[in-house]
Amino acid sequence: MNGHEAFRGRNLPALAVESVNHHIKVGIEIHQQLDTPKKLFCGCPTVLREEDPHFSILRRLKPTYSELGDLDRAALFESERRRTFCYQGYNDTVCLVELDEEPPHDLNRDAVSISLTVAALLNMTPVDEIHVMRKIVIDGSNTTGFQRTAKIAFDGWLMDGEERITMQSLCLEEDAARKISDTPEMMTYRLDRLGIPLVEIATGPDIHSGEQAERVALQLGRILKATGRMKRGLGTIRQDLNISIEGGTRIEVKGVQELGLISTVVEYEVTRQRNLLLLREELKRRGVTAPRPKVVDVTDVFSSSNGKVIKKALESGGRVQAVLLPGYGGLLKTELQPGRRFGMELSDHAKVFGGVGGIFHTDELPAYGITEEDLRGLRKKVSATENDAVVFVAAEAAVGSVALNAVVMRASEALKGVPGEVRAFNPDGTTHFMRPMPGSARMYPETDVPSIVVGADLLDKIRRDLPELLEKRTERYIKEYGLSKDLAALIVDSPYAITFERLVKSDGLAPSFVAATFEYTLKMLKREGIDVESLEEGQIRDVLIRVHKGEVAKEAVAEIFRWLASNRGRSIEEATRALSLGAVDTAALKAAVAELVGRNMERIRRDGERALSPLMGDLMKTFRGKVGGKVLHELLKEEIRRRLEGAPR
Repeated sequence: MNGHEAFRGRNLPALAVESVNHHIKVGIEIHQQLDTPKKLFCGCPTVLREEDPHFSILRRLKPTYSELGDLDRAALFESERRRTFCYQGYNDTVCLVELDEEPPHDLNRDAVSISLTVAALLNMTPVDEIHVMRKIVIDGSNTTGFQRTAKIAFDGWLMDGEERITMQSLCLEEDAARKISDTPEMMTYRLDRLGIPLVEIATGPDIHSGEQAERVALQLGRILKATGRMKRGLGTIRQDLNISIEGGTRIEVKGVQELGLISTVVEYEVTRQRNLLLLREELKRRGVTAPRPKVVDVTDVFSSSNGKVIKKALESGGRVQAVLLPGYGGLLKTELQPGRRFGMELSDHAKVFGGVGGIFHTDELPAYGITEEDLRGLRKKVSATENDAVVFVAAEAAVGSVALNAVVMRASEALKGVPGEVRAFNPDGTTHFMRPMPGSARMYPETDVPSIVVGADLLDKIRRDLPELLEKRTERYIKEYGLSKDLAALIVDSPYAITFERLVKSDGLAPSFVAATFEYTLKMLKREGIDVESLEEGQIRDVLIRVHKGEVAKEAVAEIFRWLASNRGRSIEEATRALSLGAVDTAALKAAVAELVGRNMERIRRDGERALSPLMGDLMKTFRGKVGGKVLHELLKEEIRRRLEGAPR
């Protein structure tokens, strides 16, 4: 067996993460939207809308040179795709600032104050003067072609057990527009999200495992929550991960939203980089050199092919083109991450740069209607040996040529090891190529926004008013409100924590009841698929106060919330009428209890206390949601006692 066959038949070893943790470096960038009434550079509200937009505009973007005369490679990459961008907006909540038809207004001082508060909680040093910068972005997510960002603080830390994790920087930024759809020709964005303030916190590369990355991200999230000024819901917080191993390269994985996925993303990226290094060593052992970007038209080979993709492309005037990868035979099926092979890395580049649907390569064939005879003709056409791999595409000639050149470029990078790039995560924690890593030429000053001096008075006020961290708040809730340890831990980490304290302190509601409503009742409804996010704070408060006053039974709370979530804009009164939850006359209630006990005296004398449970069930069928279970239980016990003792009514 020759060396090539030995490698092709060998499974690359799975990474034992624990054995190489000291070689792993991970840094986290957390992006969290701030809960401010207005956007960062204008007076528009920070709300997302789902109704049809009022208008749409079309634009094309192009890269610009930095002040040093450089072009950012990521910006150039995006511009070469030559896509059109469609921007949707609303006349009453999107203004000329978002459309880049009017200069930005002054920096939102409320957002600045929140950012400085977060910086203080992270032991960071604030800047003396806040200057806004422009960061080039050519993916269409900003109408300006750049994102406005301002450095707020630097050089902080937090502790993960005995380890100090550095906080390199905290920036205040405008969020990007919201992507609605994406095709090779056009991307559609909605402008309601563009301009919402967010903080970007970047840690140092001090994290050495996926589990540690998850712990640090959780701790950062809890510190942000402690301010009570963060937006909540899907998409309001995003984590980018910078990951490298010894001998590898820094890779940025964008937009991880699920905390529980962070450790998996880190583990799989470490696995990918280690396997790419093994692949590089095998290429060196084979004596492989960089392949030539020579695209060959092989349409005649497949003119009678039964492959569906190829037939469809040829019928629409496309061509089949191929490139030869000498010495790469068998390596394109090397697994880099679970379920993702090296051939998929090549395919990702072909899709992103060329806009094709995918590639074919000889390591995965015959398949897809492509026969051994087709492959013999293909290999003969491009002069391929058994030790070579051939990649081909079926597409319009110009498109296919760009895609195959991207394949050759990525195959050549395998000779160096791990190329630096930005990747997007897949739902299973694996990742795929997104774009090249941006360079240093993407930042330059924003001249339209005045700077802000960070004075001693402002910093003193922020330090005096620092919010209580969640660990301290948990201890206080246990001591002050009598909550159990578990319930206290849940409510302090809840988006309803501030509302909880307001209801308990201002309205005098029972702490355990309010906390249980938020942490048990609302979560139960959410699991049922009820849109609890649509419930307004005022509605929740109104329902709980009515329970407190005895106007509504505790047992009715879930039913009322279900009804309100399904009937947006309707009142509590309408809910109670629709659910027949009106107040029950006390005399009528006592009469119903007496009548039930009277009908069942024989059973009561026979079964004693055991009769209480089934009779209680009968009462609940009639009065569930109208009268609390505790009240019914006490009335029933009292009536039975009276009857058994012969006491006068």
